[in-house]
Amino acid sequence: MIGRVSTLLARLRRDARGVTLLEFGLISPALILTIMAIGDLGYRSYLHAVARGVLEKAARAASVGTLTGAQFDAYIAQQMATITARNASPPRIVKKSYYNFSRVGKPEKITSDTAPLGTYNSGDCYEDANGNGSFDASAGSTGLGSADDIVYYEVTVSQPRLFPMAKLLGWSPTQSVTVSTMVRNQPWANQTTPTIRCS
Repeated sequence: MIGRVSTLLARLRRDARGVTLLEFGLISPALILTIMAIGDLGYRSYLHAVARGVLEKAARAASVGTLTGAQFDAYIAQQMATITARNASPPRIVKKSYYNFSRVGKPEKITSDTAPLGTYNSGDCYEDANGNGSFDASAGSTGLGSADDIVYYEVTVSQPRLFPMAKLLGWSPTQSVTVSTMVRNQPWANQTTPTIRCS
């Protein structure tokens, strides 16, 4: 009996059948997860590149007056729908116009400042760049602006991830891509000068 067991064990030790299947079973989860992660990151890069191209083409067309604000939004939505998943959210589009490049993302310019200096307070005068009659911490106007204005465009595209491995890697189940650009509108008319207002 002991002899048969030792013979059987010796034969099993020499038998290499099925080893490849066992090794593949051990490494395949990590391999498959890595391939899905590379595919997901590759698609994100593709989505970013295409979204940037679509945005820049639309911004150039809008800067010469070929597209209105509504046409701009429709063009972006149509182009993004062709490359995103069916259950993707509609793109979020931001269009803000500024009088010049130095004002982008900054508060409206204070022209006469009272103490405390550097902040807007009662008695200060400012350039009402967006024409709304009140001082704004962000000077931009919503929309495409007018001739010679600087327009800041931002598009955010969100959709579910292509592969189900996001939870395993601690990633969000939704991937988002944000692209932006700034373009100066063509000078097809005189640029309107901001009104100076005093409080």
